[in-house]
This record gives sequence, structure tokens and C-alpha cells, in this order.
Amino acid sequence: MWERRYGFPSPQRLPSGHRRYRPEDAALVARIASARATGLSMAAAIARVQGDAATAEPSLFAGLRQRRPDLQPVVLRKPLLLALTRAIEDESCARAERPLLFASFQRERFYRASARRWREFARTATLAVVFADFDRFAGGPPVELPVDRSAPLTREWAVVCEAPGHAACLAALEQPVTRPRRDAARAFEVLWSVEPSVVRSATEICVALVRAEHPEVIADQPSPPPALTAATQLRLATAVTTRAFGRLS
Repeated sequence: MWERRYGFPSPQRLPSGHRRYRPEDAALVARIASARATGLSMAAAIARVQGDAATAEPSLFAGLRQRRPDLQPVVLRKPLLLALTRAIEDESCARAERPLLFASFQRERFYRASARRWREFARTATLAVVFADFDRFAGGPPVELPVDRSAPLTREWAVVCEAPGHAACLAALEQPVTRPRRDAARAFEVLWSVEPSVVRSATEICVALVRAEHPEVIADQPSPPPALTAATQLRLATAVTTRAFGRLS
């Protein structure tokens, strides 16, 4: 009936004419049912859910620059970027607040080098998703979400941590080169912040990227972002910076 009236969902058809639905279709139906429960009409609920998938921003770095033009990137070499990333991850893990975690690793081999750490993070997280050029989707934890090698996200290094008592994110775009560089000489334009509204923007972009490909992973809208005082944000920034410098010493 939905298919006839609203053109949704769009199942695969066998030669016999029988319909076949994917898990992603079932997840979309569940989200539409949730939207209907809030009082939306069927047409409005379908439009909202389909719009979520259609408006996914393909790049976390570019999405943050567009949403928050006040953020100024800084160029960092890989060793310092790695230290800052690990500092954000470790600080989030130490707080044990069941965060939402997202990370972009560019290549699968880069993720595999950190897979043990991320399995530990995922154990106590509300949700953990990693993006890379995986061969296939894996439900995790953490969830391994494949990214096409032609997609902008495969040029990005990112980590997003959002929890009730803390928020931190980092998005880095690798600078293009005319000839190969040593690994330690790789350079990135980096945005990082502990401001809750910035981190929420990063979370929203990551959630949309996940839902565009595998909506069943995130059925519900994430809880409102944490309301952190300026003093709390300053303490978090200090803790992250101290950890980063400790890794470099």
C-alpha cells in the first residue's frame, strides 16, 4: 500500500514479481513509524526520513567549514596530528561517559593499526562508527562503514566524541602533494574544538553519512548535545592539550 500510494519503499523484484526487502528498507520503515508517532502525516514522515539520507554531506571537514566559517584550520604534520587524535580518544575513554564516537581513517590499513584501541572504545560507547575504504560493511562493534575511494571522506582524518559531560572533535584534510612524502612529513589542514555546538555539527554530519548508507545502524535521533560551561570546556581543552604534549615528549 505504501509503495502504491507514496512510491516508498522501493524493493527489489524477483523475475516472479515477488518483492525482496533489505535490512536498510526495514530500518527506514521503522524510522517512518517513529516519525508518524510524533503526529506527522505519512507523506511528511516519508519526506523527512528520505530527506535525511538525501542531505548527507560527503565531507566532514568541508561540512564543518561550511557550518562554522569562524573555525580557522591549522596545518599539522602527521606526528602532531596523531598525538592530538590519541589525546582526544584517551580523554574521552578516561571519562567513561558512554559517548557517541566516530572516526575517519582514510584507508583500512590505517584503521587496522588502531583496531584494538577502537574495540576497547566501542565496548563502553553508546555507538562507535569508523569510516575507511573497507571491502564490506561490518556491524562491529565498532561499526565498520565502507567509503568509496573516490569520496572526499577518504582524504580525511577525523575523530568525534560526544557525551553528556564532554565534547571534542577533530577533522583534518590531507594536503595534496606533487610527489610522495615520507609518512611523518604528511601534512593536514586541521580543525579541532571542544565547543559543544561545533561537536554537535560534526556528530550530525557523521550521523547523516551513516544513515545514507546503513540507516539501521542509527534508528533514533541522538540526544541533545551536552550543555557545558566555558570553564568545563577550558578544562577539557587543557586536558587534551596536556595529553597531546605528553605523547610527544
